[in-house]
Amino acid sequence: MQNHLIILFYKFITIENPEQFRKEQRVLCESLHLQGRMLIAKEGINATFEGTEENVKKYEEAIHALPDFKDLVFKQSQGTGQAFTKLEIKIRKEIVTLGIDDLDIKKETAPEITATELEELYAKDEDFVVLDLRNDFEVEVGQFEKTYDPKLRNFRDLPEMLPKLKEELKNKKVVAVCTGGIRCEKATCLLKREGFTNIYQLKDGIHTYMQQYPGSHFKGSLFVFDNRMTTHVVEQVNPEIISKCSYCHIPTEQFYSDDSVRPSIKVICCDDCFLLHQDRLRSCNPSILSQAQN
Repeated sequence: MQNHLIILFYKFITIENPEQFRKEQRVLCESLHLQGRMLIAKEGINATFEGTEENVKKYEEAIHALPDFKDLVFKQSQGTGQAFTKLEIKIRKEIVTLGIDDLDIKKETAPEITATELEELYAKDEDFVVLDLRNDFEVEVGQFEKTYDPKLRNFRDLPEMLPKLKEELKNKKVVAVCTGGIRCEKATCLLKREGFTNIYQLKDGIHTYMQQYPGSHFKGSLFVFDNRMTTHVVEQVNPEIISKCSYCHIPTEQFYSDDSVRPSIKVICCDDCFLLHQDRLRSCNPSILSQAQN
């Protein structure tokens, strides 16, 4: 049996002809039997794919051969062969939805700090705050020490949270984090416009930090927008579980969708409580998620 890899990647770069790029990517992905999703917009690309190790390597080589993508960073983790049920390559207005049209990512985004530099901040016990820009359910299952959770239902809710963030964090040293880096690139542009002057973003996201420093200052699991739902990125002996069942509060990392409210929400639930509440809960199928939010 062949091993499978999952790759997570994005890049803000002008795509002059999104439709042509979409067609080319579909042909390439189908030829390599990759599954997953890619969003394409005039502002760039955002994708997660799964395939055999051999075919993923061929895909990476093909993308790096394109002049505009020779420096593209791929974040890899072990796949299952069943992380996705199909291939979706779609054109959108934004590759991650914030609803702010005039951001200049290259000029306005916050300076980056590496996973090693973040680790050093913890080692020195510096006074700083980790601003987690992921959705609330993602933070619930895994987060850094010193995390400030703004309780975002969706990333696009960030603009309306700005007054509160400004009041509570503007004068602090802030390190913004998200899964792979894409949400931080946009969000820190907005925060700098609001007067944040001591703000940084974690280079290549939580995924890369967990790969380099497993079991260190990030506690719990990383939520991912595929059929795995959560991952520790690298193998760990007795990995820590910080999330609890919404009903009985025992440790668990299993997600279900609660359809008794609209829009539906994701809840963490153990097997026993699922049986008790299955009239309102269903298996949480990430294939219905509207976009892979890196």
